[in-house]
Amino acid sequence: MTCAVRESGGGWRCAGVRWPGEVPELGWSRGRRRRVSVLAYGAGLGFRAVGERHCVGARGNVCPLGAVVPGRSTGGRCAECARLDRAHSVAADTMADDPRTYRVYLAWFGPGLVKVGITGEERGGARLREQGAVAFSWLGRGPLMAARRTEEVLRAALGVPDRIPYARKRVERGHLPGTDERAAEVAELYARAAALEGRGWPESLERLPLEVVDQVGIFGLGREPESESGPEPVPLPASGPVRAVRELVDGGVVAGRLVAAAGPDLHLAVAGGGVVVLDTRLITGWDLAAESGSDVRVPLIDIGGGGVQGGLF
Repeated sequence: MTCAVRESGGGWRCAGVRWPGEVPELGWSRGRRRRVSVLAYGAGLGFRAVGERHCVGARGNVCPLGAVVPGRSTGGRCAECARLDRAHSVAADTMADDPRTYRVYLAWFGPGLVKVGITGEERGGARLREQGAVAFSWLGRGPLMAARRTEEVLRAALGVPDRIPYARKRVERGHLPGTDERAAEVAELYARAAALEGRGWPESLERLPLEVVDQVGIFGLGREPESESGPEPVPLPASGPVRAVRELVDGGVVAGRLVAAAGPDLHLAVAGGGVVVLDTRLITGWDLAAESGSDVRVPLIDIGGGGVQGGLF
């Protein structure tokens, strides 16, 4: 089985990974039209970048300038579209009268790597899957501004951030502790947060019971892929993936077998027995042509080390 990559001749551009449920999908756009390709662990996935990378627009709208954007940009937007997208986001605090119910969550990405955040209740755990949270628990639910106020209180009182760079998440993802240890750290943070009720915690925010959700299985982490010739596992580095795609270039190829996915990252087993991490935020705005086989011909970088590798893995 091969994960679908649409041919560039059709004018479809990749919109990155999305997590509407427990199975990742690649989104595609052509103007205002949208399609998805469901991804499957163990399936082949390959493409060749064609031409230049263009701005993906904002809020479902095509970039009016058709601007070319840098290959290393994870936003994939020109300055004007990035400003428009940010201005209408929940994080911008411009929607104080939003009538929807929001949830506050505690997310765990690795030992000592935790954050607090909010998401719309109707989205369920999609936001946590999009961020690549290895484990999480809901903390409370209520109006937007109450959820935002709780987030600020927890950040100040507990010293936890509201944002963690993806680079750090990738480093920790390569050597995760056991399920019990992951759950224990989330539970400890939950207890500290719950102790703040009555001390800056908004009355309109309802506290939810501790229920740790572990997403290692959903992401496919910690499992060894089968080889192309049979059930023998492909040898992987003991510490997990060690290289990631830095950027795409015209004519650059990324092809392998999908073995895991977390947030925007796809883990691809490639020739030579290694695994390369592809941040799909780097492929938005590119025209992509389908490629088969197992080959990587784009600039790579060491995960955690910062050293730039050559064009071949």
